[in-house]
Amino acid sequence: MTALTLFDLVIRSMRKNIKHYYLYFFALILSVVLYFVFATLQHDPSVVERSGGSMGAAFKVAGILLLFIAGIFVVYANAIFLKRRSREIGLYQLIGLTRGSVSRLLIIENSLLSAGALAIGIGIGILVSRVFLILLMKLIGFDGFIEVEFSTAAVIQTVIVFLGITILTSMQMLVAVYRNTLLGLFNAEKTGEHPKKPKAIRSAILAILGIALIAFGYWLSGRMLNALLFINMIVVLVTTILGTFLLFRVAIGWVLYQMRKRKKGHLGLYNSLSLAPIMHRMKGNANSLTIITVLSAMTLTMLAGVYSLYYSTEKEVRLIYPFDFAFEDFWYEDGKGAAEKFISELDKQQITYTYSAVETLEVDGEFEGGSVSELMSNSFGAKIISDKQLQQAGVDIQIPHSDATYLYDAGIYWLLKTMEVPFNVKLSNAEIESDLKVVKVNEGNVLNSAAATQLVVKDEFYQELKELFLNDENEWRNSTTYVIDVLDRDQLAEASAIFKRINEEDDQHGFDYYSQYASGMENNGLFIFISGFLGLVFLISTGSILYFKQMTEAEQEKSSYATLRQLGFTAQDIMRGIVRKQVFVFGVPLMIGLLHSIFAIKAASFMFMSDITLPASIAMGIYVVIYLMFAFLTVGYYRKTVKAAF
Repeated sequence: MTALTLFDLVIRSMRKNIKHYYLYFFALILSVVLYFVFATLQHDPSVVERSGGSMGAAFKVAGILLLFIAGIFVVYANAIFLKRRSREIGLYQLIGLTRGSVSRLLIIENSLLSAGALAIGIGIGILVSRVFLILLMKLIGFDGFIEVEFSTAAVIQTVIVFLGITILTSMQMLVAVYRNTLLGLFNAEKTGEHPKKPKAIRSAILAILGIALIAFGYWLSGRMLNALLFINMIVVLVTTILGTFLLFRVAIGWVLYQMRKRKKGHLGLYNSLSLAPIMHRMKGNANSLTIITVLSAMTLTMLAGVYSLYYSTEKEVRLIYPFDFAFEDFWYEDGKGAAEKFISELDKQQITYTYSAVETLEVDGEFEGGSVSELMSNSFGAKIISDKQLQQAGVDIQIPHSDATYLYDAGIYWLLKTMEVPFNVKLSNAEIESDLKVVKVNEGNVLNSAAATQLVVKDEFYQELKELFLNDENEWRNSTTYVIDVLDRDQLAEASAIFKRINEEDDQHGFDYYSQYASGMENNGLFIFISGFLGLVFLISTGSILYFKQMTEAEQEKSSYATLRQLGFTAQDIMRGIVRKQVFVFGVPLMIGLLHSIFAIKAASFMFMSDITLPASIAMGIYVVIYLMFAFLTVGYYRKTVKAAF
């Protein structure tokens, strides 16, 4: 056979299989587009310049993860299509083509498909790179002009990566051709499972063990905050994965077998189209369903967590820095002088503001009755503050009675918020001790200092403590923090730039609210951008894999649909049973993955000072909508197959 004839055969084969390739080809193109966008942003001068190199490194790491996900998807999808085309490959050999010729045919076809996807993907990537860059800059809070430069390095990097994937899939084709016999190729699509009667005692034990492992993982996820935090995280991960596998491999299979047994083998139309196919493929699907469920849970947790970080950035930074600017005697050589210098600059720029001074008392503190948590010490540095002075500075706070204390500490609030109140703390210096009753633990701080736990008391009690603890030798314990708020929020960025310049001139290292907010938005915006696209690629990969598997099963069951149509069943009757099957294939992994992610997010909620229910729900909702699109595509493909089977 001449090369031209072989090439013609390749073209005919691609035309014949185009209805099977379109979604795979689309997913491959999208993978190229996203990888090229990541590579372009990684090498883009404006991104590197703005981030000082940190964004470029982040995109490099994300590119590796993206490559890993895309590589697994392409190899897995290729394996499905090779199995679907096993009969076609056998026919080529039956009519006289050698294994070498068949291998060349498949490799040429794969190369053309990959080259086409690569060319189209890079072309689209060049067109949409600016859109993604604008999106990234909006997420990190940059509003300046953005210009994308064509990156030859990104093109070369993308070509090399997908050339490697093409070589890998070509080797996969060679193995499939040379390792399978002619008989094996013709029977590949017919291979299935013959469900055996499960051993009652063994199945019951393993099923209960699987459910118990998942339940234990959920239970432990809410009790991880101790000295064994890292070990607890590993234990939760292992138990939920193993429990999920046993759930799919044993528990669900046992339940389906019992349903079949109860009906004494008379399943009826709907169960024959849904329950029976699942049972016959349960063993083979257990691994893939477990992987999809666990990875879905991890992706959902990542997306919900990162979006929650981004969503709550402004609130959480404000909780740590309640005032726009603060100059504390403890950190500045002359806090008042630095504040007055800053105010003078604000006046020159006609920036309106409020200015107050808040006196504080530094003492040593200790939680009585043992440590709140194994992750923190009993001892802490305490900053005593008068409620009257805070009210004068604009803080809405009122201590109910003289022996009550409100505790504020943004740094350890995640540990203190679960502590039952009231509880006592002991204050001391070298010679004197005094007990205070904490009646409320509040989130955030009342001053911009993050160096000490802040205890707010009534002004009369503050004066008593001041007289008790201060003497000539420790006057340094009495300091003043000068706080400033900008009235016009549009002038806040300009004021922050002045604050930064004055700190640099005086060799100081103060922090203000706006600079920390901008830094948080930049970091969290970058995280949500990367996690969003990694999540999108994972969604496309897993959704496509499920879709491909169901396409294969639909083709295998096509003759059964034809028989049912000849017996008088309508397409609608058949589709009811098929929909039940898709509810299991797509719905069960999704529901278990959602449940896993809910407990994972709940376990990680200690990292947030604000409520993350809304942002986590939004992220999960978007994920579910995109995921279910593949389920509807699958049902649509089945409907076409059923209507054509007559």
